[in-house]
Amino acid sequence: MGVRARLPETAPANPLVGLPQSMGRWTSVRDLPLNARELELLKLSDYVSRVYASEPAGEGPVLLYVGYYRSQRSGSTYHSPLNCLPGAGWQIAESGYVSVPGRGIEVKRLVIEKELRRDVVLYGYVDRGRVITSEYAAKAYLIWDGLKWNRTDGALVRISAPVTSTPEEATARALGFLADLWPLLQERLPAPSRS
Repeated sequence: MGVRARLPETAPANPLVGLPQSMGRWTSVRDLPLNARELELLKLSDYVSRVYASEPAGEGPVLLYVGYYRSQRSGSTYHSPLNCLPGAGWQIAESGYVSVPGRGIEVKRLVIEKELRRDVVLYGYVDRGRVITSEYAAKAYLIWDGLKWNRTDGALVRISAPVTSTPEEATARALGFLADLWPLLQERLPAPSRS
């Protein structure tokens, strides 16, 4: 494999905050900035956290969070929703996988509950051109790509849709949003390594 020079890992050319306020039938309603404690805990290189609503009105909103790490070498790494959500008082009622229509990717799907609220959460790790749904696989690729390509950059992409009627409707809403978001997000996350 050979030893590669230690080049600094670089941030994407386009910051995540530059994601369009409108995409497809979705329009940003408001940003959800992280507080100082959350930023200190997460140690992000870049992020976007926003609420989007759809046209025509009547469907519920979707909440977008993308946390990007330029390097995951010094303890800065994404926090798995499987750990963070229960830590915030949510219970995971369902867990599985769904395909994003027309995008050729699969993401993890959770139905979570807290008091009287239910949400559908879709998430995946976008690491050096891959969409990964397993925390274990993400760690294995992190080690492999660090050794082979000298790259440890990656992002957690999470979309939450409050259940306003059924979990199936919330899932369809979140998948529709992710299908519209995906090409724009790819422009803002680093491309895969090439040999």
